Amino acid sequence: MEGLLDAIGALALVLLIAVGLAAGFLAGKIAGRNMALYLVVGVVAAVATPFVLAALGLGILAAGGLLLIALVAAIGAVVVLALVRMATRRNE
Repeated sequence: MEGLLDAIGALALVLLIAVGLAAGFLAGKIAGRNMALYLVVGVVAAVATPFVLAALGLGILAAGGLLLIALVAAIGAVVVLALVRMATRRNE
C-alpha cells in the first residue's frame, strides 16, 4: 500500500480530493440538501477507492497514471455517494 502512495504522490492526492469535492458537490446539488455531508463523503470515497483497490491486489492502478487513478476515484465516489443518497432517503 505504501508503494501506491509513493507512486501517486502529493499531486495525485490533491487530484483525488478535487475529484471527491466535485462528485460531492454534484451529489449535493442533485439531492438539494446535506451539501457538507456529500462533500465529505465524496472526498473520503475518492481518496479511499485507489487504496482499497490496491489492498485487493490491483496495484497496477498506479501504473496507469493520474488519469486512471482519477477515473477510478470518481467512479468510487459516485458509487459511495449513491449509497449514501439511498440511505438518507430511507430515513425520511
